[in-house]
Amino acid sequence: MAVTHAKHHDYHLVNPSPWPATTSLAVLFMAVGLIIWMRSMHGGAGLFGLNGPWVFAIGATGVVASAFFWWRDVIHEGVHGDHTPVVQLHFRYGMILFIASEVMFFVAWFWAYFDASLFPAGVHDLLNSTDVVGMVTRDHLTGGHWPPVPVDGTGVTIPASGAPTPGIFEHTFDPWHVPLLNTLILLSSGVTVTWAHHALLHDDRRGLIIGLVLTVLLGLTFTGFQAYEYMHAAFSYAGHIYGSTFFMATGFHGAHVIIGSIFLMVCLFRAMAGAFTPKAHFGFEAAAWYWHFVDVVWLFLFACIYVWGSGPTPGGGH
Repeated sequence: MAVTHAKHHDYHLVNPSPWPATTSLAVLFMAVGLIIWMRSMHGGAGLFGLNGPWVFAIGATGVVASAFFWWRDVIHEGVHGDHTPVVQLHFRYGMILFIASEVMFFVAWFWAYFDASLFPAGVHDLLNSTDVVGMVTRDHLTGGHWPPVPVDGTGVTIPASGAPTPGIFEHTFDPWHVPLLNTLILLSSGVTVTWAHHALLHDDRRGLIIGLVLTVLLGLTFTGFQAYEYMHAAFSYAGHIYGSTFFMATGFHGAHVIIGSIFLMVCLFRAMAGAFTPKAHFGFEAAAWYWHFVDVVWLFLFACIYVWGSGPTPGGGH
C-alpha cells in the first residue's frame, strides 16, 4: 500500500505556527506605544488613557519573546533534518535579500548626511519663501557651510544669517582618536569571525569557540567606546542638523552592532553545545554575513562622516 504522507521533494513545509501572528500583534503594540509616547512628550493627548512607555514595553517584550520561540522552532527543524540543501540555499537567498534591505536602510541616512553637507545653504529660492512666517532655513542651522559654524544653543546667533537656533554644535569629533580605535576594533572582529568560520569548516570546535568569544568581546568593546564617544559629543541631537544626521547614521549602526553581538552570542552558546557541523551551520554563517555587513557600513561611516566631514579643525582644534 502506498504511503500517502511520504515526502517526495526537498522542500520543508513548516507546521502551523503562532509566532508570525504574535510578532505582528507585538509590533502593532510597539508602534501604538511609540505614537502615544511621542504625543505625550509634546503635550499632546494620549489614546484611551493608555500609557505610551508601558504599551511600547509590552510590544517590545512580545517581539523579543516571539523571536525567541520562532527561532527556537527553526533550530529544532534543523536538528531534525528538515533543512535539506535546497532549504539551506533558500535560507541564504533570504539572508542576502535581508542584508540588501539593510543596505538601502543605511543609504537613506547617508543620503540625508550628504544632502546636508553638500548643500549646507539649502535651496534659497524654495526655503527663503516669505509666505512662511518664522521659517528657519538650512543656512540658519549651518551658517552656509559644512561643518556648521559653532553655536551654543542659548540664543547665540549664527554670523552668516543672524537667526537663532536651539541646537548645540561646538565642533566635530577628531577621527583619529576614538573613531580610529573603533575602526581597528571592528576590523579585528571581522578577522576573528572569519577565523571562527574557517575553524568550523575544518571541524575545529576549539578554534570556533575562541574566535566567537573574541568577536563578541570586540563587538562589546566597540559599543562601550561608542557610548563613551556619545557622552562626550560636542553637539546635540535635537535642534541641529549636524547632530541629527550624525546620530541617526552612527546610532543605527551602533544598534546593528548590538544586534550582531547578540546574534554571535547565540551562535557561541550553540557552538559550546555542539550544535554546528562543517556541512550544517547556516545560523553561524548568517551571523558572520551580518557582521561583515556591519564592518563595511562602519568603514563608509568612518570615511564619509568622521574623516571627510570632520572639517579643518576636528575635535575643536585640539
